Amino acid sequence: MKPRRIILMGLRRSGKSSIQKVVFYKMPPNETLFLESTARLTQEHISSFIDFSVWDFPGQVDVFDAAFDFESIFIQVGALIFVIDAQDDYLDALARLHVTVARVVAINPNICIEVFIHKVDGLSDEFKIDTQRDIQQRTQDELADIGLENVPISFHLTSIFDHSIFEAFSRVIQKLIPQLPTLENLLNIFCANSLVEKAYVFDVLSKIYIATDSSPVDVQSYEICSDFIDVILDIGSIYGCAHEKHSERHPDALDETSSIIRLSNDLVLVLREMNQYLALVCIIRADNFKKSGLIEYNVQCLQTAIQSLFSSKS
Repeated sequence: MKPRRIILMGLRRSGKSSIQKVVFYKMPPNETLFLESTARLTQEHISSFIDFSVWDFPGQVDVFDAAFDFESIFIQVGALIFVIDAQDDYLDALARLHVTVARVVAINPNICIEVFIHKVDGLSDEFKIDTQRDIQQRTQDELADIGLENVPISFHLTSIFDHSIFEAFSRVIQKLIPQLPTLENLLNIFCANSLVEKAYVFDVLSKIYIATDSSPVDVQSYEICSDFIDVILDIGSIYGCAHEKHSERHPDALDETSSIIRLSNDLVLVLREMNQYLALVCIIRADNFKKSGLIEYNVQCLQTAIQSLFSSKS
């Protein structure tokens, strides 16, 4: 089983703390402008369908300093997220990335290395692609020069002002879930037997999707499903009952919840709570939704399977 520790690294003001606040604490993106730069190593424990921790390394801190027990920290890391400010000169950031990767893979060869090319909201689509291509090529060339040409690294274009940061974090978290192949297979079976166009299983607290069926992920459908969860949570916060354990977010606003919305394009959105952490959101053509009894039965079967799969949050 992969460790469930995620480390955020990058130079100062690259956006690490903002990412963490927006994804896990629902901070409005505009308010992150007032966040102070991280001055020391911080650890945040995230309790959800799986428990994991996010470590934020200050950009000005040299993790190779003797004061840090580098090996004991990184041997337990499941994923390293290196954040690069795409709107800044990123050559220094790349130099730090290359040194870090070389050191980390020597300690933990199974670590997932993810590069967030961040703050791309102000860039044109063409410039985004060129920037990603340049960063990816420079990284591959540099690592190849030191004999690390086979290190798998994933690159993501991200911004806290749209859904791209949630999409990128979804990809990262999925790599830390040992049950993922089983969950994806369950969703494929559900979609095939229910004539569902697309299905996602979301972590309600963060709006990260932990799994989807094997059909391609369409950004627009993901955004619609993500916004659907926000609508239900907002309604729940107004009319639902407070829960003393999680009074800020009311995660139990989805407890025993089922919601259906018919869109103007003849598609139907269906949300169904799977357990206190997870919700199924699926897209169905209106004609196929006429068999709602069959779909409801299949949803119940899927819910039972998912509850069994995560019963011990292992």
